[in-house]
Amino acid sequence: MKKIIAANWKMQLKFQDSILLAKKIAKNIKKPKAEVIVFPEYLSLPAISQIFKKTKIKVGAQDGAANFLGAYTGEVSALNIKALGASHVIIGHSERRQIFGETNELINIKIKSALATGLTAIVCVGENLAQKEKGETKNVLLNQLKGALAGLNSKTFIKPLKVIVAYEPIWAIGTGKAIIPAEANLIHTFLKKEIKKLIKQEVLIIYGGSVNLDNAAAFLNFPQIAGLLIGGASLKAHVLKKIVQLNN
Repeated sequence: MKKIIAANWKMQLKFQDSILLAKKIAKNIKKPKAEVIVFPEYLSLPAISQIFKKTKIKVGAQDGAANFLGAYTGEVSALNIKALGASHVIIGHSERRQIFGETNELINIKIKSALATGLTAIVCVGENLAQKEKGETKNVLLNQLKGALAGLNSKTFIKPLKVIVAYEPIWAIGTGKAIIPAEANLIHTFLKKEIKKLIKQEVLIIYGGSVNLDNAAAFLNFPQIAGLLIGGASLKAHVLKKIVQLNN
């Protein structure tokens, strides 16, 4: 099975820089053996979707609204995200949880909206440093999973559910302090077991948090790590290409 390489550009680039980077990636990554998904910010998503249209590279949104349509100023509907050519959407990233106060309950609704639209939801979970040091990692992750995935084993959604889970320890995001790959593999094993209990199916679990060219291969070599969610390292086309080539 192909590994997943998801590139989360966050709000790091100006519009024109996003377009230039997308063009470089389209030129450099012709036949990826990994499943490559690029997540630009909303305004550049339509243009980048067109740039990648004739390539094997997919595009996604960094977030999606809980509601389809209505008087929700500033929100972006999953319906419109799908219409722009996106196939995936990131839900529940730690920055959304911490900076914008998103709860497990809201994330759950967003996931359901994404699935109902036909998007694949990449659901993020992760513990902070204090929780890790107290030995609370598994309890925190399980609580996040139970809240985020509640009701997804009902008859409302067609199985298999289009869900990918991203384990992103908050203490490792943007700090340069990635988790030890073997430890990440153990946590992925735990997550996979618990998710199967919750939604009655297995899902792919990818890792994110200070991933770079130096450590990417070590993560990808572990069987339970289905891929990577990359931040800063994905902002350079040649680095992203090298990481994708690790799957060759």
